[in-house]
Amino acid sequence: MAGGSPGYEPNELLGRLVGFRLYSVQFVMDYVQLHFDGPSQDMPVLNCDVMPVVVISGRSFTDGLPGYAQALRSLISGTVMHTEEAGGIGLRIELDNGSVVVNPALAELVGPEIAMLNGFTDRHWMCWRPGEDSFEDLV
Repeated sequence: MAGGSPGYEPNELLGRLVGFRLYSVQFVMDYVQLHFDGPSQDMPVLNCDVMPVVVISGRSFTDGLPGYAQALRSLISGTVMHTEEAGGIGLRIELDNGSVVVNPALAELVGPEIAMLNGFTDRHWMCWRPGEDSFEDLV
């Protein structure tokens, strides 16, 4: 499953994260990786090439502002309760202790990809790009 592919169903792959636990947040130069483990052999990783917004108790934390890294790290051990993916919403992962939202503005794009989800034993993966799928408005 790849971005822009025929038959792609929004939230189909992202929704597989429900029930998984966020066990690691890894900051890598100019992007972040969210590592999940859970009820199966799958070890999904969400690479965010655009830094996500963290929402905890109604308060939003954005990259570059004080408290952002701590807010993102505080989600570690949270279990994914719900996911949402759609145009105008982007990607939203709701955990039992907060949310991660990837919905960049055009000016926030830093490269050809927004995010990529992989690490499933059946080798399904998804790469979200500007102008495609749930980010078709970013052109």
